Amino acid sequence: MASELLQSQPEIALFLSLAIGHLIGSFKLGPIQLGGVCGTLIVALLLGQFGPRIDADLKNIAFALFIFALGFTGGPQFFANVGRGWRYGLLSIVEIVSVLALVLIAVVLMKLDAGTAAGLLAGAATESAVIGTATEAIGKLDVASAEIARMQSNVVTAYSVSYLFGLITIVLFTSQLAPLALRVNLREEAERLWRKLGGEGALEDGQREAIAPLVARVFRVGPACDGVTVGAIELRYGSSLTFEQVERDGVPTTVGHDFVLANGDIALVFGRRTALLAAAHDIGIEIAGRDVFGAATGKRLDIVLTRKDAEGATLAELRQRAKPEQGRGIYITAITRLEATIPALPGTRLNRGDVLTLVGAKADVERGATSLGYPLRPTQKTDFVYLGIGVLIGMALGHIGGRVGGIALSLGTGGGCLLSGLLFGWVRSRHPLVGSLPPAAAQILKDFGLATFIAAVGLSAGPDAIKLVREYGIALPLVGILMVLVPGALSLVIGRYLLKLDIPMLLGAIAGQQCSTPAISALVGVTGNSTPVIGYTITYALSNILLPLMGPVVVGLASTLG
Repeated sequence: MASELLQSQPEIALFLSLAIGHLIGSFKLGPIQLGGVCGTLIVALLLGQFGPRIDADLKNIAFALFIFALGFTGGPQFFANVGRGWRYGLLSIVEIVSVLALVLIAVVLMKLDAGTAAGLLAGAATESAVIGTATEAIGKLDVASAEIARMQSNVVTAYSVSYLFGLITIVLFTSQLAPLALRVNLREEAERLWRKLGGEGALEDGQREAIAPLVARVFRVGPACDGVTVGAIELRYGSSLTFEQVERDGVPTTVGHDFVLANGDIALVFGRRTALLAAAHDIGIEIAGRDVFGAATGKRLDIVLTRKDAEGATLAELRQRAKPEQGRGIYITAITRLEATIPALPGTRLNRGDVLTLVGAKADVERGATSLGYPLRPTQKTDFVYLGIGVLIGMALGHIGGRVGGIALSLGTGGGCLLSGLLFGWVRSRHPLVGSLPPAAAQILKDFGLATFIAAVGLSAGPDAIKLVREYGIALPLVGILMVLVPGALSLVIGRYLLKLDIPMLLGAIAGQQCSTPAISALVGVTGNSTPVIGYTITYALSNILLPLMGPVVVGLASTLG
């Protein structure tokens, strides 16, 4: 009965796979979490035993939307990191070269077919997008349709088997094994790096969350500041505080850089907590319980950084380059890069395309938005003209191909839409008035597109999954573990002893080259701060684009060697 129902209405199997799979994927064991994609695949493989099949057109459309959105959101950071982050980018190259070599060795020694080889790459590198590009490449091979179907089912089976072991291995390697091999205390190294980048010292996690970095205080101006301009005081404390308003003779006045203070003025001062604590004695006596004039010092605005001379500059350098009247009253409290928040410290380097959170008075943050980039205004509208043209161009690019050394290679729809998404996302970051694709809309395209595609191929692969597991047994998980340990160890040695990278950021970069969100989450938990995320975002941006392009390469090489 169940079999007949699922076969007649395969959409039931699709949404069962999505719902139950994401429920399974939400459970955590320490830092280990399967995630919705892997959970969906497991459920789809089980339901596939009953024979439901999803139309191939739906599968292809879902994957095209997913891969375009992936490129679109990663485009600005990808191009920013290609040149500037070459030391970290080298680790992504190490990842790709080493996993390709290991896959080909496994093909020769274990006589793997192209589908199993591509699935191993996707699972060990925890990069689900490889499934789509490899599956499409297999469909273009000059072999019997039954053989194509078998190899395509082997892609998802090999992925599901190797993914779990690859995930556990990269989490343990970055957070436990690598620090042990280097003989370092990872928390102490992260605290040292935090201070090197200009952090406020070794606060415990709870303190760092509890103490607000930006505060407003009211002072009665003392004799030490009588006749002194507010600009001089602000400069004395590194422009880390701002006199927002001054009340003189009962009249509140908004002040500028050249405003001269007088003994007895009531001043509202806004800025970084440490600067206010240091300056309190010089300014005067703090007045407790006083109404803070109702001034809007807490205006918050997210902007996209597009300013050319900000590329590669630290936050401290950016402030030094600004004229006092330009940078006055503007505070950067957060930096978001590839949907990850990196520490907004004086020594943190910026990339064009970063999302900066500005806090201050309304006029100040709007002035900062104009000089640094453009405001990221909340919007729910998607530019479907831009989206549709982007996907169509991607499909056209997918027909580009050729033969390299006797191996037939082509981008396919996946590779074409990925490159198109990169280009369209980069153009959008430079010309923000065109091509609106809100982050929430892009995320649903990625999440639903990939999950739908994975469920469709999982349902098709169900009957053949058991055969592959029986054929290779424990060999597939072991190869998956090696495909994590070998690139990780190579990157550890190269990054530490040749590139001289700081250990927390190096380990974050290794997590990023594996596209592993659980690994970076575990690292942040062990280090106690977010310094590893700085290295993670660079390699994640590169590997997340380069690894899917390797799907057709693995299929072509494995078919030739086989």
